[in-house]
Amino acid sequence: MTLSHFATPTDDRYFEDYEPGLTYEFGSVAVTEAEVLDFGRRYDPQAMHTDPVRAAAGSFGGLIASGWHTGALMMRLLATHYLSSVASLASPGVDELRWIKPVRPGDELRIRVTTVSAARSRSKPDRGLVRSFVEVLNQRDEVVMSIIGMVLLRCRRAAP
Repeated sequence: MTLSHFATPTDDRYFEDYEPGLTYEFGSVAVTEAEVLDFGRRYDPQAMHTDPVRAAAGSFGGLIASGWHTGALMMRLLATHYLSSVASLASPGVDELRWIKPVRPGDELRIRVTTVSAARSRSKPDRGLVRSFVEVLNQRDEVVMSIIGMVLLRCRRAAP
């Protein structure tokens, strides 16, 4: 079952609210040519991200967003809709980042997030680690990126 929102809002969401096995869909965000060019020029200066003429002659047949740009758009949606605004502490990292299909100007992206696991810390029982599988989808329901992310969250209640 895929849900469009949590039972608890982001400003009241704690570790206990992340139930393994639940899937959510959030979004969307438009990908604009201006942002693709700006991000590419600033952070990933390759012709496929910075030069529409050269990109048209390249292997992708046109301008595409940097994978890092796609990741930043995913992070914005994740931070706005999935992560807690009161209990998120940090992320110890990510696993299995995959850029599956090119993202192009004009695409409309959304995320599908499945809570994979939630485990309370043994050494710091006031917090827990949530692992989530995040897919970025375009307007054609194609997965363009996937990642397994981790976040440390405060617990609402002390350990039993």
